[in-house]
Amino acid sequence: MTGPLPFLVGGEWRTGERIAEVRFPYTGEVVAQVYQAGPRDLEDAIAAAERGFAVTRRLPAYARSRILLNLLEQMERRSDELLTALTLEGGKTQNVARGELARAKETVRIAAEEARRITGEIVPIDWTEAGENRHGFARRLPVGPVLGITPFNYPLNLACHKLAPAIAAGNSFILKPASNTPLSGRLLVEMTLEAGFPPEALSYLVCPGALAETLVRDPRIKFLSFTGSSAVGWHLKEIAGRKRVGLELGGNAAAIVHEDANIDYAVSRIAVGGFTNAGQNCIAVQRVLIHRPVYQETLEKLLDRISRLKVGDPRDPDVEVGPMIDARAAAEAFAVVQEAVAAGAQVLLGGRCEGALFYPTVLGNTTPAMRVNRQEIFAPVITVTPYNDFDQAIALANDTDYGLQAGVFTQNVNRIMRAFEQIEVGGLQINDVSTFRVDQMPYGGVKGSGIGREGPRYAIEEMTELRLMVINLNGGRE
Repeated sequence: MTGPLPFLVGGEWRTGERIAEVRFPYTGEVVAQVYQAGPRDLEDAIAAAERGFAVTRRLPAYARSRILLNLLEQMERRSDELLTALTLEGGKTQNVARGELARAKETVRIAAEEARRITGEIVPIDWTEAGENRHGFARRLPVGPVLGITPFNYPLNLACHKLAPAIAAGNSFILKPASNTPLSGRLLVEMTLEAGFPPEALSYLVCPGALAETLVRDPRIKFLSFTGSSAVGWHLKEIAGRKRVGLELGGNAAAIVHEDANIDYAVSRIAVGGFTNAGQNCIAVQRVLIHRPVYQETLEKLLDRISRLKVGDPRDPDVEVGPMIDARAAAEAFAVVQEAVAAGAQVLLGGRCEGALFYPTVLGNTTPAMRVNRQEIFAPVITVTPYNDFDQAIALANDTDYGLQAGVFTQNVNRIMRAFEQIEVGGLQINDVSTFRVDQMPYGGVKGSGIGREGPRYAIEEMTELRLMVINLNGGRE
């Protein structure tokens, strides 16, 4: 391990008085140290973002696209460094780390394309007599300095979902990574500088969440893009003032398996959707709702498939479920499971916790009021519940404060359309689990799961303002 790593303020690498440790979740060993930014550094970063925006807002589309394509080349060249960082800082298995890196590259590639597609429109003004001989033109313009606050579970791709659209739109950018996982984000901003992004327009600040609120409150920041817990996200929205806010928050997604489903396929997808990244996924399957006629068959197949998941050291290429982010997170999730068991739930599989390792767990005989069903557990835990008819399944799926994504397995088009109209989520997956996401799609939730949408095209819309110009030909010369 080398010395502490500096942070970035307007293109300048800095050190600080405080140092934070980055630990490998599987063993707890320190794998890196990073300097933490202080209040003066945050003030300097905001001032730099303002200066940088004066440059980025004037970058033509081809230049913004080229910067992103250069960044993609950097990510290709330094893939091994990024993969190592994802495993060491977040405890990701090899398969999950490779998947996140591939998606991060795709996010940047899509943003590079979308930078050339920020269009406007001609607005008809002469619908009324007052608008005669007037012509309207609308275009999207960058909103200003963007603050991206990212979580620990997908620290690279979710940073790209904030950084890349900001660059594509012509905004300056400040990245505040999760304290547990700052390494991949640091590599990303290094590469962004190498890619030719104006240095004064880019900052990377490692600091406690309470200090980061200074950035959220500051009116010079024009857009906040936050991914994380619902409690923190809604709090940040309250203190953000007039700035725009995009929140991608928690979930406790349902997977509905009806009697006409392809049971074997549904089981295979649920086993992935509930336990990938040790269940630390805001769209992870948490509640499995199974039609009573196929409940026993589906449950038996599901338990068999999950029991064969290999748990252990994420550096082992055969391991499918690695550690949670730390032992405290695992202990908190385990306490929610124990609370459910004390209230009558039955552990059908797993239920063991060893340090940061939480073995894949399936609970039966739960009730909607239990925290394992009402709250986001963010751990490798699912509950299984039988239902009598499809209307009941929809009601159970909606019986939550969250609404990010859900999955429905059925072959009946009428049920599919009912689910699409009635299940209260931002995204519905048919014959797949909630965990499915490709990076160009509009992604976000309703209810307690957030506001706004990610996906480069949709994030660019959030990070730009629509401006109208009306030309009055009556006032011109003949």
